[in-house]
Amino acid sequence: MTGTTTTRTAPGGTAPRTRTRAVFTGIGVAAPGGLGREEWWAATLRGESAIGPVTEYDASGHAGALVGRVPGFEAEKLLPGRLLPQTDRVTRLALVAAQEALDDAGADPATFPEYGMSVVTSNATGGFEFTHREIRKLWTEGPKRVSVYESFAWFYAVNTGQISIRHGMRGAGGVLVSDQAGGLDALGQARRTLRKGGALAVTGALESALDPWGLAAHLSSGDYSRSGDPRTAFLPFDSRASGAVPGEGGALFALEDGAHAEERGASQVYGELAGYAATFDPPPGSPRPPGLERAARLALADAGAAPEDIDVVFPDAAGVSARDDAEATALRNLFGPYGVPVSVPKTLTGRLSSGSPALDVASALLAVRDGLVPPAVHLDRPVPGHRLDLVRDTPRELRVRTVLVLARGHGGFNAAVVLRAPRG
Repeated sequence: MTGTTTTRTAPGGTAPRTRTRAVFTGIGVAAPGGLGREEWWAATLRGESAIGPVTEYDASGHAGALVGRVPGFEAEKLLPGRLLPQTDRVTRLALVAAQEALDDAGADPATFPEYGMSVVTSNATGGFEFTHREIRKLWTEGPKRVSVYESFAWFYAVNTGQISIRHGMRGAGGVLVSDQAGGLDALGQARRTLRKGGALAVTGALESALDPWGLAAHLSSGDYSRSGDPRTAFLPFDSRASGAVPGEGGALFALEDGAHAEERGASQVYGELAGYAATFDPPPGSPRPPGLERAARLALADAGAAPEDIDVVFPDAAGVSARDDAEATALRNLFGPYGVPVSVPKTLTGRLSSGSPALDVASALLAVRDGLVPPAVHLDRPVPGHRLDLVRDTPRELRVRTVLVLARGHGGFNAAVVLRAPRG
């Protein structure tokens, strides 16, 4: 298959490179704030926070105990009954989001070559709820009561596997495990599969680890807020920042070879994955700076773009003061003080592990489509020294053509993508 190609000069002025274009033709979302792309996007533009207390069990023993939960998710109404006994909540969310992305793209897998379709996702936690239920059975009822599906339903690669099986996608697939950065790393890997001759990849990230053990695991990291007030629990780049709030969900995409999308008459193209890069932070005590800025610069170079080309940034936004300070420094180095609008819609949802940057990519693509940059909420006291142009409280009308999305994962992972508006 011959893909649409572009020629760019490699960093350092070396010989030009010819590469296949990768374009987004479908978006599927399951996130706090809405099940489905348009429901979630409308709530995001309204600035409706989906952060609230745990209601599924008694979480009073956890300080704070606030989460971002996907509303109204009834898997039995959305998936075949045969899949329910073998899947955790996270995989059910992923299957629904994948179907929405394919439907949105108008991509019927039966019309694609089965080895030309791939699934590349990211997941940092696996099927917590499923496996903890089965472990309880093991210790209270005996091994014969443990589900045979425990052999894979817990595994962080299971979303890729179940999506590929359901849709007959037998091309090169995979799973990326790099915590928050994984939601962007998956997109970079999916683009590689297209450059090797693939037609379409379902890619992105979904997470769900909010059962009692999962919540305890999140809070044990020390990066999550102990505040019980949804208005103050997650305040990145704010002088009151005290940590993040864990959440579930994310976004999956139909990422397609540009030529293939044109040949089949794709109903829409949201944008192009123009640049991607990943870096790793130096070890503690090293005089070298964190790798986030370097990831951003490498992604810009990969896209053939300059900092002045960027219309808006969706940052990692950890909500931890030291990490926010480091990211603000990177953004000032790239764009100057107040140099580019900074959008933090994850204040509405919490941090969704690898699902958060994938959801930021969905926000960026819809901002390109609608000319509206989504707002952050409750950031009433921005840190003056950050000197960031935060989009707060209400959407900002803006012609968006090029976007930078950033993510960092626990242990030093950094990733960045550059998204560009569709041609024409």
